[in-house]
Amino acid sequence: MKELAHIAIAVLMAFVVFGFAFVFNGDYSSMAEIFIFSIVVVMIPIIVKKAVAYSLDARVEHSIWNVSRFGFRERDKMKTPLPFGIILPVVFAIFSSGIFKVMTFLTYDTQGLKHRAARKFSFYSYTEMTDWHNGLIGAAGVFVLWIIAIIGYLPGWEIMAKMAVYYAFWNMVPIAKLDGTQIYFGSRVLWTVFAVITLIFAFYAFVL
Repeated sequence: MKELAHIAIAVLMAFVVFGFAFVFNGDYSSMAEIFIFSIVVVMIPIIVKKAVAYSLDARVEHSIWNVSRFGFRERDKMKTPLPFGIILPVVFAIFSSGIFKVMTFLTYDTQGLKHRAARKFSFYSYTEMTDWHNGLIGAAGVFVLWIIAIIGYLPGWEIMAKMAVYYAFWNMVPIAKLDGTQIYFGSRVLWTVFAVITLIFAFYAFVL
């Protein structure tokens, strides 16, 4: 239930971030469309990541990006974590009148299932969870966002396509526990390839 609540917040945040510019300009006609696209763009990568994790005998749980440390020392830790996955998108949306769309909503944690752990000491010990496996899960989410973007442009759903590209772009940022960090530590080569491809998508979405 906690994960579902966090996912619902992420959908709402995507709606706010992308809808703010329309509201600021007095255009309310696209709000229902943006809400539906927010569900698609947030939910499909989650479903794909869960499917990939399941194929690796693991499970993935998503949560709003929280920040609890403000320094490098052990005592540099806040008593109450700040929900940066909510704060940053809202702040940038307000101060840029919806122009600067930050979509750093969710992070994910991967855990091996019990039958994976049971095989840990057997002949199949190589199947234990690794950073590479964890990176693959994150990469799957970014990959499906590219697919959503391409599908969105074909029938003229430009808003959905741009939402997918923005989300992929911010997911690739290697900070804190965002997807980009998990992909980076899984494989720097994989992260570099995905970052370059995402930047190409971003160029078309931001400039053209």
